[in-house]
Amino acid sequence: MLMILLSVAGACAYGVADFLGGLASRKAHVLRVVVISAPASLAIELVLLPILGASWTAGSIGWGALSGVASAFAFSLLYLALSIGPMSVMAPITAIVSALLPAVVGLLDGERLPVAGVAGIPVALCAIVLVTMNRQTAAEKIPMRAIAVAVLAGAAIATQLITLDAAPHDSGVAPLIVGRTVSSLLVLSVVLFVRTSHKGKVPVVIAAAAGCLDSLANLFFLLAAREGMLSVSAVIVALYPAATVLLAAVVLKERIRRNQWLGLAAAAAGVVLLSTASSAAS
Repeated sequence: MLMILLSVAGACAYGVADFLGGLASRKAHVLRVVVISAPASLAIELVLLPILGASWTAGSIGWGALSGVASAFAFSLLYLALSIGPMSVMAPITAIVSALLPAVVGLLDGERLPVAGVAGIPVALCAIVLVTMNRQTAAEKIPMRAIAVAVLAGAAIATQLITLDAAPHDSGVAPLIVGRTVSSLLVLSVVLFVRTSHKGKVPVVIAAAAGCLDSLANLFFLLAAREGMLSVSAVIVALYPAATVLLAAVVLKERIRRNQWLGLAAAAAGVVLLSTASSAAS
């Protein structure tokens, strides 16, 4: 049950971080937002270091560095996909790929799900589609390039999750610190060479909060994967768009459509099924 709670917490943290990052990016160039959020996310992990500890082994450093490279690519590809294709199509593609690949890796690694878990995965994937899909884009012609980039973004996010899970389970927050350091350096180096618009003032507090929540989301996922099965925790974490949609409705007064209500219900059902499967497996 602890794994389920940690996974849900990770999904909520990712969803809120995306919402805050989106708000900040509406007011300033996204790369200028990252200049604030990246150091803030690293600072959170350094604060957690004396509490959770870290083991600086070759495994924790190596897998952590790989997760950082994947994270940098994931960020770049995700925003590229959202800029060249409709968000209501790009978001579910990215989330579904980021859920499926870790699930497949977990199953190939020997994880076995009971019937409830086998049913819970497709229910959760349907929830992602329903929560994020906009009917107005159904008739639009989506560029194949946009779809390809969205798939690659999902694969990069999945790679980040898989590599974090592959780090030694007794390594504490070492993989997170190494990964965030690597990804921050890569993103910041890009900022130095890319000319960005200085129109608009960066909302520092919102950008920093987004970075802090992203770090907490990574921590929740890492602890969940260590506690239980990668195939279950990754799928639940991929339900993060539900939190973003709910926040948009509460804060921005965006209307939740019928299909989104169905998606939220499906998300709850998927979590229940996967939690039942996790309990049965343990």
